[in-house]
Amino acid sequence: MTNDATALTEPRLVSETGLAARVGTIAAPVLEGLGYRLVRVRISGSDGCTVQIMAERPDGSMLIEDCEAASRALSPVLDVADPVPSAYRLEMSSPGLDRPLVRRSDFVRGIGQVVKIEMAVPLDGRKRFRGTIAGVEGEAVRIAAEDTSDETWLPMADIAEAKLVLTDKLIAESLRRGKTQAAQASQDTDEAQNKPSPRRANRAHRSHSTNSAAQGSRPRKKETDDGRQRQ
Repeated sequence: MTNDATALTEPRLVSETGLAARVGTIAAPVLEGLGYRLVRVRISGSDGCTVQIMAERPDGSMLIEDCEAASRALSPVLDVADPVPSAYRLEMSSPGLDRPLVRRSDFVRGIGQVVKIEMAVPLDGRKRFRGTIAGVEGEAVRIAAEDTSDETWLPMADIAEAKLVLTDKLIAESLRRGKTQAAQASQDTDEAQNKPSPRRANRAHRSHSTNSAAQGSRPRKKETDDGRQRQ
């Protein structure tokens, strides 16, 4: 199994409950078949009922085109399964910079960044923690407090929600990573264009895209026969 395939099937350590969990169970295999992985499902009642499904590629990227492709694939599957009893609006989105951390690899990638964590199981009487991710060992994450030198090990299995905090450092690192990936994509494209094509072989078509995070798909509404709105 390749590293990409392993990353695609990496289990989530932080997941939903109730109705959101039912939607996630339906959505996850569809997304995996497209080369994406489920990050989070959130159902809200503001502005009608909205089902937000957050997804990404194994490298953490998710372009607008990816959101649109995932939405087209998920919409008919959710129509058939009908997990939400009321009319709703389907919204596909990327994780964004201040992303939820739901897999072990998310915490590893976030080392050095500030995170907010809420525990499902209190630790020493506390449920909320905020600090810098100082390390990951086994299935636990080490959090260094921002105002002291204290460090706390938090079991990932007991985390209810974890999310990166939007800081200047996080923004700067994201911009730097985006420029590096764009430069590499441009170099690969130039090499492909300058490489001579073999006479007796079909010309290979290669496409390249940057891995900058998508801001989310543009809302697209449509009506089904039963009046339910889909994106």
